[in-house]
Order: sequence, then structure tokens, then C-alpha cells
Amino acid sequence: MPQPYDPQPYDVITMGRIGVDLYPLRTGVPLARVDAFGKFLGGSPANVAVGAARLGRRTAVITRTGQDAFGEYLHQALDEFGVDDRWVTPVAAYPTPVTFCEIFPPDDFPLYFYRQPRAPDLEIHEHELDMAAIRAAHVFWVTGTGLSAEPSRGATLAALAHRGRAGFTVFDLDWRPVLWDAETEPDPGAVRPYYREALAGATVAVGNTDECEIATGERDPDAAARALLDAGAELAVVKRGPEGVLAVHRDGTRTEVPPVPVEVVNGLGAGDAFGGALCHGLLSGWELERVMRYANIAGAIVASRLACSAAMPYADEVEQVLEGGPIPPEAAPPPVPTSSPVFTPPSASMSPPLPLSSPTTGASQATGASPEAVSGRRPAPLSAPPDASVRPDLSVPPPPAAAPPPPEPPDVPVLTPPPEPPDPPGPRGRPVPTDPPTPFHGPGRAGPGALS
Repeated sequence: MPQPYDPQPYDVITMGRIGVDLYPLRTGVPLARVDAFGKFLGGSPANVAVGAARLGRRTAVITRTGQDAFGEYLHQALDEFGVDDRWVTPVAAYPTPVTFCEIFPPDDFPLYFYRQPRAPDLEIHEHELDMAAIRAAHVFWVTGTGLSAEPSRGATLAALAHRGRAGFTVFDLDWRPVLWDAETEPDPGAVRPYYREALAGATVAVGNTDECEIATGERDPDAAARALLDAGAELAVVKRGPEGVLAVHRDGTRTEVPPVPVEVVNGLGAGDAFGGALCHGLLSGWELERVMRYANIAGAIVASRLACSAAMPYADEVEQVLEGGPIPPEAAPPPVPTSSPVFTPPSASMSPPLPLSSPTTGASQATGASPEAVSGRRPAPLSAPPDASVRPDLSVPPPPAAAPPPPEPPDVPVLTPPPEPPDPPGPRGRPVPTDPPTPFHGPGRAGPGALS
């Protein structure tokens, strides 16, 4: 739910894609053979807001969801991560997007986007934007996917124009051709004018070499950085994968940061963690080299974990690696409630299902029912929002003390009932049971104790 009104500007406002990530709970398994998934908040701008919130920043996201259960889940997830969702509004006509992935470490992570017939986050309209809050934010973050269709394209460019390059205005190049056209890849030549217009309103440009080539026509990192600066950015950040990161500022400052050695589990959230930490570093006023090292470490930490949003590091975890320590392990998930049914596999050779750990859901609103529904604003909570930079206590409480055994019953005579008469013989001489057998509900079938 929205956080209580505060006249102070946000540290970070992001705008664009959101959805539900369904990730396999086992790595190295094709999607056709996956039998258990974890549910997480997803979408690059939403993840960037979560990453900055984990590092202590006051963040919000501008986006739209379906008016459905997954949309409610995303509201609750944002709230639990400490991200203000006052500008997250429902679209009744379209379902909340879902994304599946396959996990083949260290560098193969196919994504499967389900955003048909249209993603609600592309239904952001210019007239719905709180332009005063956008202009006042210390960091405003937009992405290339927001340019893929109207009305989102017009709203994104209008927000950049209204902001007037104030503060840190970040354009994440975020090139995902499948999100521009579900049938065919768009022509980069046709896309480039939209990127150039966005770059003209940005002070920071961030992208990998492929994305830089789409935006500028240059693939060489140094040439791409110069082209991004020529297009209007004050700071160009070129992510080079296994070769690290190059950052070049208009004042001539240049730094190259090597990659952080890490055992990769899932590399999909590394770029979003980099983005959240980049926002934090820029707001902290650090030297460019420290900002890049800090962001690079945040990305490496998330790459060593399964999830994206839920794996975003806390400040002490990044500092540990920055000071020469090891990559911190992911915190253990909370215990499974004892009231939940537990499925016991019929074979000892089958591994037990892993517990799913992710935020749960709150409620969204109807569209067009009232001014409050259109604006997305809801009553402020009675209690203060959670501090996303404080790690939750996931320790398991001790079990209750065992009750004393009941007293021994007095000796009583045991009555043995007479034997039951045998069942009548069947056609082959075997007894015919009078009661039907209890059906077995295996994995994936409805029934008590079944896996859904």
C-alpha cells in the first residue's frame, strides 16, 4: 500500500515494466521437466527500486498491473520490499504478465515472456503521471522497453521532457526485441530515433554492448560510451559482461572495473542489482570508481543466488565484499508453516519439494470507479512501512515444551470380538472387497496432499 504522505522528494522513482517471475527451484533442468517453481516480483524497473530500497533509499515505482490475483501479489510484494506502490494502478482489460526462465549456469538463462494480448505496464498514460514528484525525485529511472509501444512511449518521453534533466535522470537502454513485437524483431534503424530522444533527456545512460549498438550504432565499448555522451548523457556506463564495466563521464573521468569472481546460479537479476546500487552510489556522492565497484559487487551477489528481487543485497553484504571478504550466502527462507499440508513422495528416490519463499499479496483497485482508483492513491497505512534496508529475522522459534505423558490406565479385561465372516468368493475364487479402495492422488492431481 502507499506509504504515508511525505513532502520530501523520493530518492529513486522508476517507471516501466513489472510482472511475476516464476523461476525453477532446480538449476540445469529444461522447463519441460521442471516440477517446482518459486514466485517472485519481477520486471527490471521494479527490481531496481527494490535494490535501492534494500540499500536504504526511499523508492517508488510507476507502473500498471492486471486487475487480478497476480496484480494483488505485486502490490503486497512491493510493500514488503519497502517500495511505495501509490503509482501502481490496475488495468482491467489485460492480465498481469508472467515470465518463466530456464537456469543453466553460468551463462545460459532463456526467458519466456507471457505479455499477451498486451502488458498493462504499456498502458501508462501521460495525464496520469505525477510530474511534480517525477521532477523532484533525486533519481528518475526509465527503460528502453517503455518506448516499445504507445501510450507508454509518449508518457516516458513526456516525463523525461518535464523533468528537464534534473538530478540523476537515468535511461536504462534495456533492449528486449521480443517485447517490441511478438511476431518479428523490430528494425534497429526504426527503433534508434526513440532511443536518441530519450538520451537527449537523460544525464546517465546504462547498457550492455548489444544495447549500446541499438542506441548508437557503436559496439566497441569506448566508441559506444563516446556516442552516448554525444547523444546527451553526462555519464555513460557500458556493461561488458565477463570483461567488467566501463564508465566515462563528460568531464573526462574514466574508470574500468573488472568483474567479481562468483559461482553463478542465476545471472538474470545481476543487471537490476547493479542498477539499484548505481542509484545508491550516485546519491552517496562517491567517486566514480567506487560507484562502479559497488554496483558490480551488488550484481555479482545476486548472480550467486536464485531469485532477482528477493535476492537483492543489503548494504553490509556489499561492504563485506568491497572490503575483500567472500560473497555472502543467501539468507535461509522462513520455515514452512506447520498448518500447511506436506506432500510425501511415494519413492525415496524422489527429492522432496523445496519450500517457496516470496512476498505474499495485498489488494489492488478497480479502474475508473473513482478518482482514487484512477490515481492509484489509497489510504495511508496505520503503521509505518517496513524499513527495507533492515534484514528480517528469519530465525526459527524454539519448539514448545513437550506435554507430560498421560497416566497409565488401570488394567481392564480385553474383549476379543468374534472374527468377521469372509467376503463371498469372486469369479476366480478370490474374496470380493465390500468397500471401494482409497484412491491415490499423485503429484499434479487434485486431492488431499496433492501438489498443485
